[in-house]
Amino acid sequence: MAENDLNIPYSLNSKKVAEATRSLLHKRGIKLEEIAELVMILQKKYYPSLTMEECIENVDAVLSKREVQNAVLTGIQLDILAEEGKLFSPLQEMLANDEGLYGVDEILAFSIVNVYGSIGFTNYGYIDKLKPGILEQLNDKTSGRVHTFLDDIVGAIAAAASSRIAHRKQADREIELYGTTEELPKD
Repeated sequence: MAENDLNIPYSLNSKKVAEATRSLLHKRGIKLEEIAELVMILQKKYYPSLTMEECIENVDAVLSKREVQNAVLTGIQLDILAEEGKLFSPLQEMLANDEGLYGVDEILAFSIVNVYGSIGFTNYGYIDKLKPGILEQLNDKTSGRVHTFLDDIVGAIAAAASSRIAHRKQADREIELYGTTEELPKD
């Protein structure tokens, strides 16, 4: 590092963070469409006309949030370090074996779920228990890969996108009923 660089204040490049987030998900084999399928499972009963395009759009919107990006980057990197055996014991063994009493993976997922309100908690709990689609694959312990954080992150992204849809659909109903867009969420 040059001497002049020491005087430059730290500044995060938001575009690089967003790109790194999507890149890490892709490198870990996660497609937005797979997360959108989870969203569809969570919301189709309530909104029968919901499309996959809407689900993908909402997953994409969730991934654009910095809080979500932070959780994704942190969780995936911890999974990778555990996979490579680079963590100190006993954390290494806890993550490598997805220890049942280790709950930090769920706590990190809650930071994603929180972005769109409390309805996300119920969506997350349901999808985490059911483990359909990509979540079943991520929980397969025979693959040799560590997904202690990633399975919860993916479920949380789906839950947050589902919550976002529910909030938007409610706002649409209010516009229909009251003819106003005042005080509707902007994101």
